[in-house]
Amino acid sequence: MFATSASQKQMNVSRDSSLMPKTDSPWLSASGLYAFGFYDRGNGYGLGVFLAGIPPQTVVWTFNQDSLPFPSNATLQFTTDGRLILQSWLLGQFTNVVVPEVPAISALKLDSGNFILYNSNRGIIWQTFFSPTYSLLPGQNLSAGNQLVSSASESDQSSGLFRIKMQRDGNPVQYPVNSIDALAYALVD
Repeated sequence: MFATSASQKQMNVSRDSSLMPKTDSPWLSASGLYAFGFYDRGNGYGLGVFLAGIPPQTVVWTFNQDSLPFPSNATLQFTTDGRLILQSWLLGQFTNVVVPEVPAISALKLDSGNFILYNSNRGIIWQTFFSPTYSLLPGQNLSAGNQLVSSASESDQSSGLFRIKMQRDGNPVQYPVNSIDALAYALVD
């Protein structure tokens, strides 16, 4: 489990906060190095964690890596009942980003790049570090059973050709994206 150090800078996000791609700034870490929010993706927007203020924009975590880009009227909401949802008015639907087992009381964007939801006891109930997509940041671990999936390209964060899965024995193994976890499909020298 990831623990934050007392000295790590953080930015609090309160319930009933929301973001839209064109009108709102992303939720920044205290230093402004990392941001959680919308980023340009093809002909729309993606939702994720990215390096802020360092061009070109470098995305390090993406929600729903293979979804279509979201429209400019999409809204990310940290609801009053402690959920993180994404509404798309164009499509008339909402997508749960996070529905924790217990309501989230607060959210923090840390200078480590991690975005965390906390319960009323300040226990971590969800964090981006627990669900890596295609990169690891300093201090982040790839736990047994989790995997990283390559991006299609530097500017396209949808799934690429390969994935690295951390085996239960602690060894990372590379596979083609759509293969099963079997030695016959492992990409080894």
